[in-house]
Amino acid sequence: MTWADGGGERVARRIGLVEDHESVAIGLAAMLAPEPDLDLVYTAGTVPDLLTAAGPAAALDLVVLDLRLADGSAPEDNVRALRERGIEVLVFTGADNAFLVRSAARAGVLGVVRKSEDVPTVVAAVRRAASGEQVVTTDWAAAIDGDPQLSDVGLSPRQEEVLTLYASGEKASRVARLTGLSEQTVNDYLGRIRQKYADAGRPAPTKTDLYKRAVEDGWLPVPERHPRG
Repeated sequence: MTWADGGGERVARRIGLVEDHESVAIGLAAMLAPEPDLDLVYTAGTVPDLLTAAGPAAALDLVVLDLRLADGSAPEDNVRALRERGIEVLVFTGADNAFLVRSAARAGVLGVVRKSEDVPTVVAAVRRAASGEQVVTTDWAAAIDGDPQLSDVGLSPRQEEVLTLYASGEKASRVARLTGLSEQTVNDYLGRIRQKYADAGRPAPTKTDLYKRAVEDGWLPVPERHPRG
């Protein structure tokens, strides 16, 4: 599926949905149908069924995943199974169980969106996640903030400063100027920070992951929900 945009052709993001309630699946399909850049190509009631339908290559940009499935599968296991195939995950849920949200978040989802949100909010979340962007909502952040299983990584004050600046969006060169460090030293700090998180069982290989860890540990504020205009 392609569409013209400013004289050129672009390929739509390929979306999968794991949802065992037919009405919800129909609803999301209806939300995405008018969006030329979002193509819902597979829907299944379980993660194994979706991966079987998609085939070994599983050329999906994103899977939208319900947390409560009739097969009794654990959200953390489902997220890991998808990410092992190189597929990013957005949780689509009633968000009524913080434990399940935390479980999925620990496995590395891009974010959480409520099924009760309006159509523009859901579509925007799917679009961002399908592009590999974090979808940080108050539901996601609140669940993480209350997680008793988050391990302290023991960052030094200097490492906290570097993490906060870098995870907030600054480039390493800019962090170096703001802190008075060399860019190489900043990169060395980032490497040590990532190693500390990995050692604590909370890997952060990407800048997006570092942002999540900074929010989890309180170095960056919990994002606020913007009022609808």
